Amino acid sequence: MTDSNITLRFHANGRAFHPGEEISGEYRFDWLALDEIQAVEVSVLWYTDGKGDTDMAVHDFRRISAEEGGWIDPRRPGEFRTVLPNSPLSYDGAILKIKWCVRVRVFSERGKEVVGELPFRLGAVLSVKAAAP
Repeated sequence: MTDSNITLRFHANGRAFHPGEEISGEYRFDWLALDEIQAVEVSVLWYTDGKGDTDMAVHDFRRISAEEGGWIDPRRPGEFRTVLPNSPLSYDGAILKIKWCVRVRVFSERGKEVVGELPFRLGAVLSVKAAAP
């Protein structure tokens, strides 16, 4: 998936995963020069969508910072890898949805922040629409 000049992809085919399964992939961005990159953050997270307040929780987080000696080369893909939790499972309800994604945030020296996301499903809970007769 490409969003805001960040390309993300999973190593495995498909976008549906089971609890306890390892998820891995890579991200790319080559629109910044090496000396312009301040930091890259990679998160695997879930959030709610629908009525009421939005909830969000980060399952896995990694920050690579040039200031702290992290090596960030935009010409080479970065990788992410984590084992998925047992819950919450993805859910596509009429009032509430639970969505999972891999999110990459790139911070430049000029203060610009660019975000890319790659959605996926955790588990196999039927949606309200699929369960209706």
